[in-house]
Parts: sequence; C-alpha cells; structure tokens
Amino acid sequence: MNYKDEHTGPDALIFDMDGTLWDAVETYTLAWNEYFKKHGLTTFLTKADLDSLMGLEEEKFLEIVLPDFTHEDRKSCYKAVIQLQYDLIDEIGGDIYAGVQKYLPLLHKKYQLFIVSNCPKDTIHHFMKFAEIEHLITSSLSHGQNYKPKHENISSLVTNYNLKKPLYIGDTQGDMIQSEKAEVPFVFMTYGFGTCDTFEKSFDDFEAFALYYLNH
Repeated sequence: MNYKDEHTGPDALIFDMDGTLWDAVETYTLAWNEYFKKHGLTTFLTKADLDSLMGLEEEKFLEIVLPDFTHEDRKSCYKAVIQLQYDLIDEIGGDIYAGVQKYLPLLHKKYQLFIVSNCPKDTIHHFMKFAEIEHLITSSLSHGQNYKPKHENISSLVTNYNLKKPLYIGDTQGDMIQSEKAEVPFVFMTYGFGTCDTFEKSFDDFEAFALYYLNH
C-alpha cells in the first residue's frame, strides 16, 4: 500500500496512543503500585520501568512485569490493575501532548482519524473521554479487544473503512514494523517512548506533524 506520489496525500490518519497522543505511564504505574500495596506485595514499579515496555502486547508485557506469577495469576492480577487504571484515568488522566487537542479537530476536517493501540480493551475509550476527542475519532481498535497483533488491527480498519492511502503514526520501532506488515506508510514521532530508523517522515512535536498534513 506504500505510495510515493508526493502530490497525492493520505486519506486517513491512524494513530498509536501511548507515546503518540499522550503519556499516561505515571497513571498506569500508580495503578500497579496500588495493586501491589493492597495485596501485600513488595514489588514496586517506577515510571521508567513501564516506559520501556510501552507498546508490548499483553503476554510479553506481563511476562516482564510479573515474572514470578503463573499465567493464570498474571491474568487475574492484570484484570484488577486494568480496572484501577480506568478509574485513575477518569480521575487524573495523563499528559496529553501539546497540540493534540488543538489540532485534532482541524485534522478531523480533512482526514478520517483512527486509533490503534496495544493497550487493554477500554483504555482508548477512557483516553478519548478524558481528552474530549471522542467525536473526532471514526473508530479504534486495541489489542485488548481481540488479542490480534497491531498490524492486523491496522489492516482491519483499512478494509472496513475502505481506506486507500492511510498513514500509521507511532513512536517506536515496533510501531514501524507493524505498520510495514500492514503495508501502510509509517510516520515517526520522535518525542515518544522509542526510537526508529525507518519511516516515511518524522516529527519532533505534534504541532509540526499537524501543520505539515494540514498543508499537504
């Protein structure tokens, strides 16, 4: 699906969430530590611990965070932590990157907007509600909804909405790999959680990204 005609722009923008639209890792970390404390566990996580794990699918993420837990115990623990995260997002949210709330409404006038993330089932919903952008997003898919890899969820949106020239916008090498598998051009946001060495374009802040695609 890669297209090289510089005179023909995209028809849709598909965003990653964490590291691309906001940073809520402090909130996620708080939920984990509240769970550990409530259950008398000595485990303690820092934001830096989770920063490096953003974007991983659930199984791999839990293997790293809860290495001494059985598979069943990981699932049980994570279910409780996720609910704590939802409650905390509704209460305190996260750090929405500068320019996101200002420019998404303008981008919405020109493009269909989507979100695809490896987050739990309803995190995108809680994020959109906190950011007050629900009306701007055509659709979204998360790994927690169907446990499919990100490239399959990107491809699903492309098929379901008959997208001809979408872009995927993310912040890690993993995002690039998944975008490549979906045969969708990748735009790299350098301010997020990762690095990347291959991309169609890169931007150091959301405003620069938005202004470029509003004018092309």
